[in-house]
Amino acid sequence: QVQLVESGGGLVQAGGSLRLSCVASGSIFRITAMGWFRQAPGKEREFVASISWNGGSTYYADSVKGRFTISRDNAKNTMYLQMNSLEPEDTAVYHCARQAGPFFSVLRTLVTDFDSWGQGTQVTVSS
Repeated sequence: QVQLVESGGGLVQAGGSLRLSCVASGSIFRITAMGWFRQAPGKEREFVASISWNGGSTYYADSVKGRFTISRDNAKNTMYLQMNSLEPEDTAVYHCARQAGPFFSVLRTLVTDFDSWGQGTQVTVSS
């Protein structure tokens, strides 16, 4: 089973920036699209951004479009989320995940479309 480990979270003031990383290890037997989700206390896990297997396509939730940038480096088995102009509403635990299915699948946005998850990293944005 593939292991996904996020890092880079922390405490930042509104308007600041953070860069999250997700490193994959273990039984990496296939490469697919990957994505970032976040979950705030008392709320459901929500889609943030996704990226195709080779980085050629990306998709963002409306709430982060223009502020966040997703990228990946397959040679390093790493995916990134650059977060700029952070707002208190961005406060959540951020999880990286691997999309299920073949590499050529279109980008998905539902939790049920992903089959591997990291433990999450906390992002807190103060006002």
